[in-house]
Amino acid sequence: MVGIIGTGVIAEAHLRAYLTLSDRCRVVALCDIFPEKAQRLKEKYGLEAAEVYGDYNEMLKRQDIDLVSVCTPPFTHLPASIACMRAGKHVLVEKPMALSLEECDEMIAVQKETDTYLGVVCQNRFTKENQILKALIDSKPVGRVLFGQVESFWYRGHSYYDLWWRGTWEKEGGGCTINHGVHQIDLLNWIMGPPETVTAVLANIAHDNAETEDLSAAILTYKSGAVVTLAVNLVTHGQYQRLAFQCEKAGISSPYEVRSSSSTDTGFPVDDPDTVAEIEKVRESFPEPTKENHEAQIERVISFIEKGEIHPEDSADGRLALEVITAIYQSGFTRSTVRLPLGKDSLLYDKDGINENGKNFHGANQNAVRGNQEELK
Repeated sequence: MVGIIGTGVIAEAHLRAYLTLSDRCRVVALCDIFPEKAQRLKEKYGLEAAEVYGDYNEMLKRQDIDLVSVCTPPFTHLPASIACMRAGKHVLVEKPMALSLEECDEMIAVQKETDTYLGVVCQNRFTKENQILKALIDSKPVGRVLFGQVESFWYRGHSYYDLWWRGTWEKEGGGCTINHGVHQIDLLNWIMGPPETVTAVLANIAHDNAETEDLSAAILTYKSGAVVTLAVNLVTHGQYQRLAFQCEKAGISSPYEVRSSSSTDTGFPVDDPDTVAEIEKVRESFPEPTKENHEAQIERVISFIEKGEIHPEDSADGRLALEVITAIYQSGFTRSTVRLPLGKDSLLYDKDGINENGKNFHGANQNAVRGNQEELK
């Protein structure tokens, strides 16, 4: 049995995924601080048996709920997830996992204490394109990664930050890096593992109603010697996301593209069709997925629960994504190179460090004032 906390746009992706698995699970509870939103979602999807709640603590008193999707704004992920786990429920929380590494560590500690599952949404790992990319990089034909380019380019108008909690360090934990780039950063970690160093620049160039950045650019280095550039912004017309890796034998990317060059006697390139053909064989042998995105991840979570498996690396992966983001912020704030891993002595380990050291690009977001008022309703 499944409950969903938060019934905004992203909750519908979770709900649709659960409905495709109706022979293995059933959504029995919807919770939102504005119950009328939950009621509208219930009616839209014909969830006649689902109960609507305005307080997740009331919902969590139900003994029949096994799994809860936490689909609320980032500043609520810690208390909601911990309440679920302490009530004996497994948790799948939307990205980012939390607002600080301290909060991540607290969530992971409760996970271990309660022996519950804690997963963080990383639905982009479950697309065919990205799974092929990882399979190719893990295979022999392409060789070692030398250089990577990760791009998370979006377009968001000025009014995007009219929503009260967006664009604030206190409520959202940051700007485009944490809330738009997080999925590409997770994919990068999935493929490359953790970086050794991060050097970054932050800016807000088009959204003067937000405290936080709308553009970040970073250079990451790895133990293998590889270098990756990572760029995120909210000002790209025709928004797109891309991962590209130049490896020893070929360059490959997602969306899928492959090129291979060999060297002439003078060092200039010529096409290498044989290597491309070998890579294409690996790609063509990749099985067609039956599910992708949220559906595939949620099916995996349900399989874990059915088998009684915990998989603590799922929460560790969520923490690593935030660790890289935190390093980007710390580097951008201090204009210095930051070395990973980050521990409790990190400048931005907790929310106080973020609030005290974070740069408010355009002063206090007045929408946050309205947000504080809304929370009291």
